[in-house]
Amino acid sequence: MKFIKRLFIFFLVCTVLGVGTIFGLYMYVKPSLPDVATLKDVRLQTPMQVFSQDGKLIAEYGEKRRIPVSFSEIPQNLINALIATEDSRFYEHPGFDPIGIVRAAFVVAISGHAKQGASTITQQLARNFFLTDKKSIMRKIKEIFIAVHIEHLLTKNEILQLYINKIFLGYRSYGFGAAAQVYFGKPLQDLDLSQIAVLAGLPKAPSTLNPIYSVTRARDRRDTVLQRMLEENYITQQQFNQAKAEPVVASYHPAEIQLHAPYVAEMARAWAVAHYGDEAYTSGLNIYTTVTAKLQKAANNAAIDNLLNYDERHGYRGPQRVLWQPDQTPFTQDQIQAELKNTPTYGKLSPAVVTAVNDKSATVWVKNHGQQTIIWDGMNWARKFVTDDRQGPAPTSADDILAVGQEVWVRKVDTPKVDQDNFPAKMWALSQVPNANTAFVAMNPENGAILALVGGFNYVHSKFNRATQSIRQVGSSIKPFIYSDALNSGMTLATLINDAPINKWDKSQGTAWRPQNSPPIYLGPTRLRIGLAQSINVMAIRVLRAVGLENVRHYLTRFGFKLNHLPDSETIALGAGSLTPVRLAQGYSVFANGGYFVKPFFISKIVGPYGDVLYQANPSVVCQSKDCEADVPDATKPQTAATGQTGDTAQPADAENNDTDNQLNTVAAQPSAADIDKIIPPTALVNKDEISQTTPVPPTPHYAERVISQQNAFLVRQMLYSNIWGGGNWTKGTGWNGTGWRAQVLHRRDIGGKTGTTNDSKDTWYNGFGPGIVATAWVGFDNHGRDLGRTTRNPNLGKAQISGAESGAKTAEPAWIDFMRVALKDHPEHELVLPPHIIRVRIDRATGLLTNKTDYTSMFEYFVQGTQPTEYVSDSSSDNTSATEQIF
Repeated sequence: MKFIKRLFIFFLVCTVLGVGTIFGLYMYVKPSLPDVATLKDVRLQTPMQVFSQDGKLIAEYGEKRRIPVSFSEIPQNLINALIATEDSRFYEHPGFDPIGIVRAAFVVAISGHAKQGASTITQQLARNFFLTDKKSIMRKIKEIFIAVHIEHLLTKNEILQLYINKIFLGYRSYGFGAAAQVYFGKPLQDLDLSQIAVLAGLPKAPSTLNPIYSVTRARDRRDTVLQRMLEENYITQQQFNQAKAEPVVASYHPAEIQLHAPYVAEMARAWAVAHYGDEAYTSGLNIYTTVTAKLQKAANNAAIDNLLNYDERHGYRGPQRVLWQPDQTPFTQDQIQAELKNTPTYGKLSPAVVTAVNDKSATVWVKNHGQQTIIWDGMNWARKFVTDDRQGPAPTSADDILAVGQEVWVRKVDTPKVDQDNFPAKMWALSQVPNANTAFVAMNPENGAILALVGGFNYVHSKFNRATQSIRQVGSSIKPFIYSDALNSGMTLATLINDAPINKWDKSQGTAWRPQNSPPIYLGPTRLRIGLAQSINVMAIRVLRAVGLENVRHYLTRFGFKLNHLPDSETIALGAGSLTPVRLAQGYSVFANGGYFVKPFFISKIVGPYGDVLYQANPSVVCQSKDCEADVPDATKPQTAATGQTGDTAQPADAENNDTDNQLNTVAAQPSAADIDKIIPPTALVNKDEISQTTPVPPTPHYAERVISQQNAFLVRQMLYSNIWGGGNWTKGTGWNGTGWRAQVLHRRDIGGKTGTTNDSKDTWYNGFGPGIVATAWVGFDNHGRDLGRTTRNPNLGKAQISGAESGAKTAEPAWIDFMRVALKDHPEHELVLPPHIIRVRIDRATGLLTNKTDYTSMFEYFVQGTQPTEYVSDSSSDNTSATEQIF
């Protein structure tokens, strides 16, 4: 009994000392223990992703790749594998495993070093969130105390969910959702048992046990995981044998970019960082832009192919570099690959090395595509570039163009043939990085949503966004807005304007200003419709004079144009004003939508990592019914101001006179928060403190401001239709085309547009619209002093080639046509609907007066009711005039 009593006292003392020691240790480390309650509201670092409107991934930003999964989304096999391998008593222990600790302590006592850990899953979670990986007794003690706290705060399933989403698993992947994508390119739920076992083996040493670093180590570790699952009765022997027999096949899978729109992605990134700060990179924001995959792809192809076509018809500038001369030892295949590895690809352009040249073909080694052949049709365009205005003679054989050892650029182009799926067959063709550049914008005129945007030839080549940042002279693209003011001032589509030379003496310069038509042909008195459709320069100046320069400048601010970007001179009629492509597309949307000013925007919504809507765009929209007409702001009502204008000169709320374009990011690639406040979609701001899991109240719709009348917009559209379709009777010799006649290949009468070409063809434009869409294409050099030049016909090419001086119709419009071919493919042609108070009367083509004739000398024209001519043409009228009519 004495022995038992002493033994009891001994155990009691040990217990008291143990409890006291634990309590003492707890009090000692308590000040340095973190507040584990933060795990209740933990936000895992999840990358920001940018999507198209229809859910295609455009870009991913952030150092850590993480795809959070809820507990219900975690495969049971993964849970079983982790418990079997990392913590077999997970559901029994209070956060630490005493048996494991004793085992680890025994190893320390024998070896003198902490070679073996005893961390439970909860302890690993504690270490991942609050501690470091440095092995020490004190860290282990803190780890245990924190784990106990976690077990009291969270359920076992919540602990597992945090662990599975938090842990680092190699190659920037954090959490098993990201690891499944990184190593196998699949969602976590789609992995088989063998693949799950591979991932479950990674927590021990993610940098060396992953299947990319070492397939052998990954396979051995997988087999260990499978063995533990078998021992714990989580899988059967048959499942074990089958999974173990499978090979380990893995490779690095970067974020799968589904839609190429880097300029849009950068705009979205800058917007998010400006509003959410650096948290945008780690808070799992899913930014849905307004672009659609179909239209963005169409814009990419149309703009870049058109730019490359322009560049190639001006001649071949030679190889990128020469790796070896024909009389030197050729590079080996490995050497060629090593050289090409360091050369970037630029979208459609891939670097290649010429390895053989035949009479009418050449063999090249293409980066990532191996050996390919360029046939004669893929290189016969390559006349020598001399200047922007001159090209050398057409080549007659391949060795006139290429030589072995040259590094060149190649691309795939369509051929007249079709493949087995009835798509155009592709061939490799010689190409080059263009010196000129391009921009393209498409938007919805009903609400301002940007549907597609191309900021330049290639984002890797140049990050400057020409669609939103490049302020360029617009050329004749400005004329529809001046003609709109003319209609607003009382002119009609039948008003005659004198197409005759202008000679204006400038006293200050001591010279005369003699603007010319292009080509320098003058028709005399000509109807307003023809003047705009054929972009006749001197007619535009006379229209400007009739309306008044200051009236026109202020009128143009209705369309969002800034007064300080509009010159205070008559050169404005010829396009001396400067705008960005986005701003110009915005202006044309007013004509397309019936007279309303809409603000361009590109962020549709922002969704948090768990599906919570943080931001919803609320753009101003065009009123589509009589029920909302009373709610539409109207800037067209007459006023009695002393400006001399016939209409209100009030400008849209965002058309203030500053030097930066406030519709989209036109200041810099990374704008300040102050700049972003001007470019956000038209709705309330969402700041970083509002990142929560609450869904905002649906925004209240508001209506776009009317800035020109419905009738005015209709009449301008009529002139823009004529820019493509012309008029007259070709069989009687009175037919005529507008400058945009090339778009007739689309075979639609519901499309219209306007060319734009500046002096010396430094900037070329085409702006136009179809049902539900407005698009603007621009081509020019970033160097404002360089013009686009001219070309001669290449005898190696067929009839379908562009030659002569570059212009809006030749240089920019082909991109617009190719885009619209895709954008309008599934849209039936819209029938013409007359707005209220528009009437149609028969007029004489020559004089614009009424006529009773129904032959080719007459036509129907549209007028605002009350503005139609009241006099009939006289039988004796000649020379396109009538004794009673007024000619401006």
